[in-house]
Amino acid sequence: MRVLLTGSEGYIGVVLASTLNQRGHDVVGLDTGFYRDGWLYEDAELARVPCITKDLRRIEPEDLNGFEAVVHLAELSNDSLGQLRPHITQEINHQGSVRLARLCRAQGISRFVYTSSCSVYGVASDGAMTEESATNPQTMYARCKVLVERDLAAMATDDFSPTILRNATAYGPSPRMRFDIVLNNLAGLAWTSGQITMLSDGTPWRPLVHVRDICEAIACTLAASREAVHNQIFNVGDDKENYQVREIAEIVARVFPRCELRFGAPSADNRSYRVSFEKIHRSLPGFRCRRTALQGATELRQVFERIGMTRETFDRPAFTRLAQLQHLLDAGRTDDRFYWT
Repeated sequence: MRVLLTGSEGYIGVVLASTLNQRGHDVVGLDTGFYRDGWLYEDAELARVPCITKDLRRIEPEDLNGFEAVVHLAELSNDSLGQLRPHITQEINHQGSVRLARLCRAQGISRFVYTSSCSVYGVASDGAMTEESATNPQTMYARCKVLVERDLAAMATDDFSPTILRNATAYGPSPRMRFDIVLNNLAGLAWTSGQITMLSDGTPWRPLVHVRDICEAIACTLAASREAVHNQIFNVGDDKENYQVREIAEIVARVFPRCELRFGAPSADNRSYRVSFEKIHRSLPGFRCRRTALQGATELRQVFERIGMTRETFDRPAFTRLAQLQHLLDAGRTDDRFYWT
């Protein structure tokens, strides 16, 4: 397929663009470029793809000419960033995403893959959340995900097939690195300081998924028949990759020798959820998770060793979403609505 990949210059996007390219797809990226200041390491195996530099909110119908599928990653990502400018998060993540989908439908693009998040489950009761479970979003970021899912489902027709992938929390190396997601952050702290000091007791549950397994899920979605993925929601991850946060910290501490691990008091952040991934393994042909948190932490240590990563590099704003957007605002490079100045 000829695929437009929004968010192609982000943490997942640079890996996904190469994955889809290697699968034989003709991939063109679209990205506003907020995070291009950060490139952690070179990877000769990653193929770069052409990229349109454009804000999601300014996509026009002609930008979509000739594409058969759109994979949509480009939103303000994560919970803390969503709280920085809640109304702009809604403008971009909800309104911008739905507008893109409507343009795709009007242009005759039949396949639309939307990357949602398991954070829509928020605070969950006992048991693993399935795609049929009630959502309980706790942040603007997660609420926008729920709204986009709702609106995409209402748009589905015989000629427009949206698929929603609720990713678990990503981890693992990417040249366009993120150190503001849990396992990656703990690995960076372990390497640069020799300490992991938790601000909570680590009891909340989080499902994890390797960045390359997310890419695999998207590639399998594009390869699947329309009937298999039309207007479907899939949790993306593996049942064995549900962890309490303290377990994630313990895994990282094992991989980084002589790392001191400390836990704090229970946190006011009450988000905690375990997730069932039975549906995606049963219903999406060819998909399975191939990596574990232990492997991901080991890969990160290998990257840090190879590049000799310093604390200065770890602390760079470009590797933390909230810090980078605040940096662009403070420097006057973007305005209050996150448009480039």
